[in-house]
Amino acid sequence: MDPTTDTGPNGDPRDSRASLEALRAEISKVVVGQDPAVTGLVVALLCRGHVLLEGVPGVAKTLLVRALSASLELDTKRVQFTPDLMPSDVTGTLVYDARTTEFSFQPGPVFTNLLLADEINRTPPKTQSSLLEAMEERQVTVDGVPRPLPEPFLVAATQNPVEYEGTYPLPEAQLDRFLLKLTVPLPSRRDEIDVLTRHAAGFNPRDLHAAGVRPVAGPADLEAARAAVAKTSVSPEITAYVVDVCRATRESPSLTLGVSPRGATALLSTARAWAWLTGRDYVIPDDVKALALPTLRHRIQLRPEAEMEGVTADSVINAILAHVPVPR
Repeated sequence: MDPTTDTGPNGDPRDSRASLEALRAEISKVVVGQDPAVTGLVVALLCRGHVLLEGVPGVAKTLLVRALSASLELDTKRVQFTPDLMPSDVTGTLVYDARTTEFSFQPGPVFTNLLLADEINRTPPKTQSSLLEAMEERQVTVDGVPRPLPEPFLVAATQNPVEYEGTYPLPEAQLDRFLLKLTVPLPSRRDEIDVLTRHAAGFNPRDLHAAGVRPVAGPADLEAARAAVAKTSVSPEITAYVVDVCRATRESPSLTLGVSPRGATALLSTARAWAWLTGRDYVIPDDVKALALPTLRHRIQLRPEAEMEGVTADSVINAILAHVPVPR
């Protein structure tokens, strides 16, 4: 069976890869020069994973997620994380109804398909952790009753670099729940000129409909694409390569914390999705290398002395990729 073609809900042929490519093209109508981040969001959708977007204020992190939601026929909600936000403001709470003299559950914004958690590191760890169960179990437990979340469910969180004033670093347990950590850099000079030219021509980032962004994919397209990704074959040599890369992080002298088996599973999953997006039904070592940084950079912890010497998580991973033998 051709992995690029699946059958839609009405029996019509559906080119699932084309629908995902259209999604990337639709986002690029309003977001300039952030192709790696756009691709990362698409990979996360294919893998049923969550995404953490990190960058300084003003580099279109929120706009990127809003453009994704506008390009998808999915329910979307946004939460602005602030220091006084409570866990129940995210998950929901029980409300007393005086007419029935009973408590009823009032769902929070987490009950949606795409949750934009804006500036997630502006709120204390207690509220940050309110998302842990939702992200891992895809359910919320209130008053001892588990309540399933809609499917699909994706958390796209934005954060400013932790060096900025008024931020709270995410705990390791929550970082590990994110499939990818995507860095959103400042644009190049050419891209920044393009951004200003669009604004001078009347572009309004708050009105994506006027910018021509339309829904080009929905839940059925995602399911078809995910089914195609699941058919992407992985050889024993590639599996061993992923394990060797992750085990090397646990032995690095620059790190106090290496990649867990959950991280190795995530790298294998994202590599399969990337292989399928690039038009293959099998994974090669380059697919693993292409997704190693966004999949692993938030799952390792540098030693203080390494940080003082200017070592970064990305430089450690790149060094490991350069030294771990590549299967032939």
